[in-house]
Amino acid sequence: MRAMNAPAAEQVSAIDYDRFRLRNYLESLAGSDELEIRDDATDLADVGAALEGNPKAVWFRKVGAEGAELVGNVVASRGRLAKAFGVTPQALLPELLRRLALAPELVDVPGSEAPVQQIVQTGADIDLTALPIHLQHGLDGGLYISASIDYTVDSKTGWTNVGMRRLMVRGRTVTGIDAVSPSDLRAIYEASVKRGENLPISFVVGAHPIDLVASSMRLPVDELGLISSLRAAPLAVVKGVTNDIRVPADAECVLEGYLDAKGYVEAEGPYGEFLGYYGGVKQNPLFHCTAITRRRDALFQTATISGRAMSCTDTAMLNALKSESLVWRALETAIREPVAVYATPASGGLFNVRIAIRQRVPGEARNAINAVFGSLANVKNVFVVDPDIDIYSDQQIDWALATRFQADRDLIVQGGLRALPLDPSLQGGRIGAKAGFDLTWAFGTAGRLEQTVPEPPRYDGPRFATIRAALENGPKHFAELMAATGSRDGREIIRALEALGDAPGISRDERGRYVLGKGA
Repeated sequence: MRAMNAPAAEQVSAIDYDRFRLRNYLESLAGSDELEIRDDATDLADVGAALEGNPKAVWFRKVGAEGAELVGNVVASRGRLAKAFGVTPQALLPELLRRLALAPELVDVPGSEAPVQQIVQTGADIDLTALPIHLQHGLDGGLYISASIDYTVDSKTGWTNVGMRRLMVRGRTVTGIDAVSPSDLRAIYEASVKRGENLPISFVVGAHPIDLVASSMRLPVDELGLISSLRAAPLAVVKGVTNDIRVPADAECVLEGYLDAKGYVEAEGPYGEFLGYYGGVKQNPLFHCTAITRRRDALFQTATISGRAMSCTDTAMLNALKSESLVWRALETAIREPVAVYATPASGGLFNVRIAIRQRVPGEARNAINAVFGSLANVKNVFVVDPDIDIYSDQQIDWALATRFQADRDLIVQGGLRALPLDPSLQGGRIGAKAGFDLTWAFGTAGRLEQTVPEPPRYDGPRFATIRAALENGPKHFAELMAATGSRDGREIIRALEALGDAPGISRDERGRYVLGKGA
């Protein structure tokens, strides 16, 4: 990583603080089917229902008593994520993998230059309840800040850890935080607790979709640099006003503070979790806010999670892209030619994974299944298909399952594997079973007529003066006979074949082509 700790004045002045701004990204969606803008005043109590199952990002221009700006569902579609990376939905994973290999570049800037510190509130001016926070689900334990990207520094490595965790607001300066296990933040926090020290931490609320993707990754690198790599651009960072945590200088809002060294002492939850069900009450740490910094026209952000429309939630889409990147890396070492990977957002972006491969040797489909089983504890069901199946199409996957799969031959089940404890089907257990569905054709059988998918006729090929001349050139399908004579009807081909039928040697081969024998 190349970090410029004392950048020249011209370097700082050349930084475009709006290129990766959340507001600018939303404005790029205006007028499309990806964004709904609500100009009328909206009560915070109505925000949850407005976002539930909504396929669009929703920008509330006047929300709550203060008439604040709030946006939700920003990354709840593959199309919107792809647009953030400047590619098509199908090219999103290859582009993510390409950018992960880019060298990061950080540029430290002073607070006087950082838009996120245009407004600074400390001391008695801090009031988290003045932010446009809302009740997301009917049985939630309170109001949550859900689109919060956390930044901490691991004292052992000096690296910045970046994640995404919810904050249950407990008062004007205090929230609970779900420090889930296993996670890097939990390990960093527990080490801090053992030392009897509070853990400095900052939360960005209001970030470009690329930053949200970076926060969902879990890689053994300095994850502040990961944001730069995924942006494919230098990242301007600024230190907090009450701690030394560096965060993107172009963010909308930052909550600075620390996690209390008392440990897991406060009840947090219940809350609608990312698998579509509630999580119960947990004992979690407390976050104490020491500063709120923001842009003058800050746009607050909320993230959708849980419910019956899982495929329309922010967390499912972020989980899906992370899962796909990890699965792809596992496949690269397990088989010769992976083609595509798709983690279905309807399964939380975790449980159901579809893979297209081009088999080069027998057994590769099963190798792929076993590689995915071992790559992620969260993956539960793996579907492997040939390249002719569109893995993004529920219809084609259902078709492949119906016509290319025999349960006694093509189903692989492994039990006793580590699983995601939040899976309600485990009934409180910690190990479970995984299933692999081999929906590929048996190796070496490609080309059989019974495995060929019908398509509308194409009238390609050389022209001939007569049907006889065409057949003398070689066997022909009916469509090829039409093309050979330039027929735009086909019925005259029947009459011509009928006339030839009295001659010796007219027959059909095993693929149904018309053949003219030597004696015809």
